[in-house]
Amino acid sequence: MTEELTPSTPEEEEQQIKPRKNGLYPGVSDELAESMASGWADTELHDLSPIAQAGHTADRRAALSARFPGERLVIPSGNLKTRSNDTEYSFRSSTEYAYLTGDQSEDGVLVLEPTADGHRATVYLLPRSNRENGEFWLSGQGELWVGRRHSLTEAERLLGIPAKDVRELAAALTEATGPVRAVRGHDSGIEAALTDKVTAERDEELRVYLSEARAVKDAFEIAELQKACDSTARGFEDVVKVLDKAEATSERYIEGTFFLRARVEGNDVGYGSICAAGPHATTLHWVRNDGRVRSGDLLLLDAGVETNDLYTADVTRTLPINGRYSELQRKIYDAVYDAQEAGIAAVRPGAKFRDFHDAAQHVLAERLVEWGLLEGPVERVLELGLQRRWTLHGTGHMLGMDVHDCAAARTEAYVDGTLEAGMCLTVEPGLYFQADDLTVPEEYRGIGVRIEDDILVTEDGNRNLSASLPRRADEVEAWMAALKS
Repeated sequence: MTEELTPSTPEEEEQQIKPRKNGLYPGVSDELAESMASGWADTELHDLSPIAQAGHTADRRAALSARFPGERLVIPSGNLKTRSNDTEYSFRSSTEYAYLTGDQSEDGVLVLEPTADGHRATVYLLPRSNRENGEFWLSGQGELWVGRRHSLTEAERLLGIPAKDVRELAAALTEATGPVRAVRGHDSGIEAALTDKVTAERDEELRVYLSEARAVKDAFEIAELQKACDSTARGFEDVVKVLDKAEATSERYIEGTFFLRARVEGNDVGYGSICAAGPHATTLHWVRNDGRVRSGDLLLLDAGVETNDLYTADVTRTLPINGRYSELQRKIYDAVYDAQEAGIAAVRPGAKFRDFHDAAQHVLAERLVEWGLLEGPVERVLELGLQRRWTLHGTGHMLGMDVHDCAAARTEAYVDGTLEAGMCLTVEPGLYFQADDLTVPEEYRGIGVRIEDDILVTEDGNRNLSASLPRRADEVEAWMAALKS
């Protein structure tokens, strides 16, 4: 990785750009500056069409405008975050900003200014790197270092929103009057400019509204979620094909294999991949992925591709590493499969969100009583929550641009709410017998099983978006054998 010459903050755009400490060049001669400022072709893009979701983002902004009439609304994309010294983490736009604009630029801010009949939307962005003062090649965030940004005119064409220079926004917000709401936690500079104009209560209402607005997906979003699930299925196939290499190395081979598919067909993974082999499968969020992969053990793979428009799948399969479940592994797997079947069957419009969880937990409690691990009756077990020693987590969650989407929604609108067509959620029961659990027979210890699919609520029931991956034990074994042949 090469070393840029200068620091890289937007505030330096109009200032003299100074050589960085320990840079190899002490400065820039007048002759070099003159040379770098000229002789470049015009690269403005003139034949751009609006992005695919532009109509949908306009509808979302209209709904937001109707919810908060007469108030200025400020939704930042966020800033780059330092990983170490002068390197940054890969940027991922705030969900709220991307949902309302379709844009993913760092430092962007959407502002809805109140008007007599609604709001006027403006997206504030960094313009292209300045070539006159050398920022484009001297700044660490200049065009020759990190790549070309869209011009403001290009952004307007793509997004369907008027665009202005974001470097002018903080000063304008400082002078603004009237009620303001902002999405917090993404841009400290914007928050500082609004510090005397916003309240935590008003801002939380905005955040909650935007979280609940994402619960019912439009046609564009449903297509993206299907795309994410299809890519994820191919990523699982990739993993099965290289399990022998993972056995020779570690769980990280699995992680890297799935990540390749995510980067080739999408933006990234939607969350840290859980590549849990053997007893690691009993750790719900095992993302260290540094353990052994052994024949005879199970692999719990919980992973999802995030599309280029930031919609993620969230799928889990528990696979026999050698291609065949043992008798006990199959018994536990079948219990989880039956629980998932009951959960999926309970997903339909008009049902309570909790119904699929209750249906799955009832099946698992029945099996735990049947196996002698809990004393019945089943109703007593469920009332006291005794099955949770081995089921641990809820049976699913909303899914969308965040893997745990709509997380800020009101409880009465989410877990105590009612399912509607267009909602997308996971159904993911599991059983986890910890390696040190002395309350179960020794042969159970260290076995963890979870099966997870992404379920779209439809007008007449549901559709499994990840159905291309087999779930039943015999189907899993046949699928694995075919991929390895």
